[in-house]
Amino acid sequence: MTNPYLLLSASLLLALGGCNAKQVPANTTSEVQATAAAPAPEQAQPLKLGAEQMELYLSQLQGKRVGMIVNQTSMVGQTHLVDTLLSRGIEIKTIFAPEHGFRGEADAGAHIKDGTDSRTGLPIISLYGSNKKPKPEQIKDLDVLLFDIQDVGTRFYTYISTMHYVMEAAAENGKEVLVLDRPNPNGHYVDGPVLEKEHISFVGMHPIPIVHGLTVGELANMINGQKWLDGGRQAKLTVIPMDNYDHNMPYNLPVRPSPNLPNAQSIALYPSICWFEGTDVSVGRGTPTPFQIIGSPYYQKKDFSFTPVSTPGATNPPHKDVTCYGLDLTDPSHAQPFTLAYLLEMYNNSTNKEKFFNNFFEKLAGTSDLRKQVIAGKTEAEIRASWEPALTEYKTLRKQYLLYPDFN
Repeated sequence: MTNPYLLLSASLLLALGGCNAKQVPANTTSEVQATAAAPAPEQAQPLKLGAEQMELYLSQLQGKRVGMIVNQTSMVGQTHLVDTLLSRGIEIKTIFAPEHGFRGEADAGAHIKDGTDSRTGLPIISLYGSNKKPKPEQIKDLDVLLFDIQDVGTRFYTYISTMHYVMEAAAENGKEVLVLDRPNPNGHYVDGPVLEKEHISFVGMHPIPIVHGLTVGELANMINGQKWLDGGRQAKLTVIPMDNYDHNMPYNLPVRPSPNLPNAQSIALYPSICWFEGTDVSVGRGTPTPFQIIGSPYYQKKDFSFTPVSTPGATNPPHKDVTCYGLDLTDPSHAQPFTLAYLLEMYNNSTNKEKFFNNFFEKLAGTSDLRKQVIAGKTEAEIRASWEPALTEYKTLRKQYLLYPDFN
C-alpha cells in the first residue's frame, strides 16, 4: 500500500522546489503526437467537508433551536461555522465547548469555565471537567445538537468522548444530533490494542483500538449502531458526509486541533507517544516541538536533551525546568504509523524503571497487559501478537460503518 505521508512529502517537495515539467525532445515526433492525442489525466475532485455542504443540512436546522458543539477547528473556509450559520438565519442558542475550550487555547486537562462568546454574545457551556455530558436543563430548550470538531483518529483524543456524551444526552432527552464529518489525518490504517471494558474512561470510552481508522461521522454511526450509549439507547442521528474523501487521502489540518498538536508531524506521532503521559517521560509539552520529542531525566543516553518550560497551552508541563534526555523525532522519517519502538526504548534505557509507569497508563493503553509485557521484556512482535485477535475482530466490525473508500 502506498504510504500517504510519502505522497504528501513528495507533493510538498515539488511545490517548494518549483520543479519544471519534463520536456519532450524535439526529435521524438511520434512521441509528441502520441502525447497530444492521449486524453488529459482526470483531475482529482476537491474535497468538500461536511460543514461545507450546507445544501444537505441547512433545511434540518431552519426553524429549530440549535446547540453547537464546536471549537477553533469548526471552520468553513476562513469563517467559523457559528458565524456562518448565524448569517444564514439559523437560531443558535448555545455553544458547548470540549476540552481546550471554544477557542482551543486551554491546557490539556485544564478546567474550562462557562462563559459568553465575546463575538456573538452566545452562552458557552463547558463539556469538560465535572460537566462532560450536557445536562437535561442545558438542552431542554434545544431541538438539535450539532457536532463539528476536527479529530485526529485516536481513541484517547477526547473530542470523540465528548461526541459520545452529546449523543447520549440527546438520546435520553429526545433531541436530534447532526454530525458534520471531517477527515481523519490518521485514517489510513488501524492499529493498537482494543480497549478492555474495565479501563473505560474519558480517554477511552469504546472497544476500539488506539488508531481506529474512522472519521467522526463513521464513529458516530458505530456508537449508535452498536448501542454503546448508556442503556443501549440510540440517538436520532444524521451524519453529513464529505464529498471526494477516501481513507488513503493525506490531510494536513488547516487549524491545529489542540495547543500541543501544532503540525502534521505531531499528529502522525501522537498515536505512538501519547501514552507516555502515563509514564515519567515528557512528550515535549512546554517546548516548541510538543509531541515531536520525548525525554526524561532518567533516560541513560545523553545524545539529545531539552528542558520543558511554562508556555501557553502547557503552563505546568511534566519535568518543568528540568533537563530531559531522549529522542528527537522531528524529522519526517519518524512519522511512521503506530509503533511500540519508542515506548520500549525509553523503558529499557530508564534508570527509574520502578516509577516509570503511573496509574494513568492503563487508561491510555486500554489494557492491563501492556505494562506487564514491557516490564517482562517482551518484543514488539510478541506484544502485537497478544492483541491481534481483538484487533482483527474490530477490523471486521469497522467495515460495516465505512462511508468512504477504504485504504485496502
